[in-house]
Amino acid sequence: MAKHPHEERTFVMFKPDTVQRSLMGEVIKRFELTGLKCTAMKMFRADEERLINHYNKDDAWFLKKGNGIVEDLKAQGLPVTKEPIEYGKDIIRANAKFMMSAPVVAMVWEGNQAVAVIKKIVGSTEPATSDVGTLRGDYTVDSYSHAAYENRAVRNLIHCSDMVSEAEREIAIWLQDDEIMDYTAAQERIMYDVNFDGDRD
Repeated sequence: MAKHPHEERTFVMFKPDTVQRSLMGEVIKRFELTGLKCTAMKMFRADEERLINHYNKDDAWFLKKGNGIVEDLKAQGLPVTKEPIEYGKDIIRANAKFMMSAPVVAMVWEGNQAVAVIKKIVGSTEPATSDVGTLRGDYTVDSYSHAAYENRAVRNLIHCSDMVSEAEREIAIWLQDDEIMDYTAAQERIMYDVNFDGDRD
């Protein structure tokens, strides 16, 4: 059966804090309840080379994030000891270190507007300001300022792709084609097979 034009793939990675806190089942449940389907899942230890490739950030991103950290440090009356771009680069260094500290789980989720649906469920990047009802808002209270103070990555449970093109790039980094299953789930028939007759026309 051909894919519907609105069926997207998105990439999700459970970070070490999700695995260590035994939250995997709860997160998967939340994704499944929307009607999305999981087509790949793999637990492993991440390596630095693929993590740097995964984050794929440029100097403009480092500078923007670094300037935010500098402003936050100044607001707290803390010393600024390096250039903003280095604070920005420290985010990726700290993330890579954290992601290598324990097993992670890589997944592919598929369905109508899968990227946007997963992002909505996961919540904004900073848990402390993420909405109630989101995974980050409900299951952790970490913040940028606290992470910067401790010189570590924000522990925000889950990575999820921001757009379809990014999802496809990230899937290719972490998963082989033969690790991604092709099957039709019951919820897809409800979503796309209007007459329940196996014909999407």
